[in-house]
Amino acid sequence: MNAPTIKPELVTRPHLLEQAVQAMLDQPIVAVDTESNSLFAYQEQVCLIQFSIPGHDYLVDPLTLKDISSLGQIFANPKIEKIFHAAEYDLLTLRRDFGFRFRNLFDTMIAARVLGRERVGLGNLLEDEFDIHLEKKYQRANWGKRPLPSPMRQYAINDTHYLIRLRNLLADELKSTGRWPFAAEDFARLEITNGPPTAESNGADVWRINGVRDLKPAQVAILKELAEYREERAMRIDQPIFKVIGDRTLVAIAEEAPSTLDALSELPGMSEKQVHRHGKALLQAVWEGKQKPPLRRPRSPRRDDRIIALTEALRNWRKETARQMNVESDVILPRVVMEEIGNALPESRSELADLMTEVPFRHKQFGDQIYQVIQNEDF
Repeated sequence: MNAPTIKPELVTRPHLLEQAVQAMLDQPIVAVDTESNSLFAYQEQVCLIQFSIPGHDYLVDPLTLKDISSLGQIFANPKIEKIFHAAEYDLLTLRRDFGFRFRNLFDTMIAARVLGRERVGLGNLLEDEFDIHLEKKYQRANWGKRPLPSPMRQYAINDTHYLIRLRNLLADELKSTGRWPFAAEDFARLEITNGPPTAESNGADVWRINGVRDLKPAQVAILKELAEYREERAMRIDQPIFKVIGDRTLVAIAEEAPSTLDALSELPGMSEKQVHRHGKALLQAVWEGKQKPPLRRPRSPRRDDRIIALTEALRNWRKETARQMNVESDVILPRVVMEEIGNALPESRSELADLMTEVPFRHKQFGDQIYQVIQNEDF
């Protein structure tokens, strides 16, 4: 069935925020989600924060409210469980934009993966468990526009309104199957993101552009100048870099190195409007790139053969263990932990324990098996 209409409270004034915060502080569980404008701005920002508790749904508008710091007492409260679906991105953006820190989390996507669900998207889970079908029409909408149309408000609150019900169902199954400790450990690892905000990736980093590997070093030097122009332009007009010029077009320009507007107009993605808007600047970037020395990708240091061998052995063990439990491999052992073990080449059980301090349950559950894999490798 289609999701029924929900009428959330739009929180745009300080006294409404205070009322919502007080209501949520009285609850043991709060469902949370966010909407950002990543497809419509150079520097994305959180544009809406959704909350649901039994009997109430709130849409907090951080673009209208000058101060939403009072929400921090909910996020950091260890006595209130915060439910997200696919929490990592929400936590990153909330921490980046507002400095929030988080305690006591439950992620319904992680729970579904630990249970071996094949379909772990929120819409899929709600369909499979409750026969509720969510409208995804506004998934790529501009959440920075104001006022928010009623259909967008409805779309946004659907992502939290059913989370508590879904959480309870998944939590019961995690406990009945004995898999709760796996999920609880992953929920706790989400809190590690409480450190200082990470730097934004630089859109002018030439090595992150799709297609750069197909270019010669002299062409990469041109691509770097083109990417720097695109970055500066995107920043100036407050648009995502892909909306200024796409990677495919930049790579084509770097490869052909046109010297005239006519030649530039023949390349993919360079419409008449694009040539008019960017043509002279792109030709200038091509010329400047030609004056620069060829640009070669920095070589990564060669990995020790022993590290490669151990990491591959651990990967094979993880894959087989995951097959037996009917889950994805990283449910058994997170990739970053597996690689840390492989890189460290531990020589004792205590060294292995030190490398698995973030995943104590998995160390208890699989430590002997992992150490056996280590001992079986001939170093």
